[in-house]
Amino acid sequence: MGFIGRIKEEIRVIKERDPAIHSNMEVFLYPSFKVMMHYRLAHKLYKKKHYFWARLVSQRGARKTGIEIHPGAQIGKGFFIDHGNGVIIGETTIVGDNVTLYQGVTLGGTGKEQGKRHPTIGNNVMISAGAKVLGSFTIGDNSKIGAGSVVLEEVPPNSTVVGVPGRVVKRNNVSLPQDELDQVHLPDPVKEELLNLRESNRLLEERVKELENKFQNG
Repeated sequence: MGFIGRIKEEIRVIKERDPAIHSNMEVFLYPSFKVMMHYRLAHKLYKKKHYFWARLVSQRGARKTGIEIHPGAQIGKGFFIDHGNGVIIGETTIVGDNVTLYQGVTLGGTGKEQGKRHPTIGNNVMISAGAKVLGSFTIGDNSKIGAGSVVLEEVPPNSTVVGVPGRVVKRNNVSLPQDELDQVHLPDPVKEELLNLRESNRLLEERVKELENKFQNG
């Protein structure tokens, strides 16, 4: 895809996913647009092993937007960062198609290990505000990562992750349409477990009362 094609694609993606954008011209002011233009150029330079120039372009984009994408990261089509301040994407990160990130997301490593040390993000994944995905593993297609979650291990496709450390909650849907980009209404496994314990305790109390009544009347 050529330069003009890239610009048209970025405009389309941003307008599709941000209802606050009312015109094509507004897109040129958007941090996601600016950083992706810098990233695409930096990535080309990186692949040609012009590492200094790649980092120079990358760091200029980071200073302008508050979004740091290493030029070595591999990012697919339809990538979108909403607001974006504080987003960090590491060198060996691989991001699939139609992925959405919110502000404060980190796709990082866990140390100074060599080789592949950052996560692989599947297609149609949404990662909510402040979430941290740390390590060399895969987030499966069509998955959601809840706000503030810390994900340290593999996530199967079609899953929702919440909590610290992140807990996987299986989902029945097969895909994640764009109208499901909801960071708020996610399952809460801790709350569900507490409700189950409360119900078990209620049933136990009823059983104890039954046995007491039988003993008193016996």
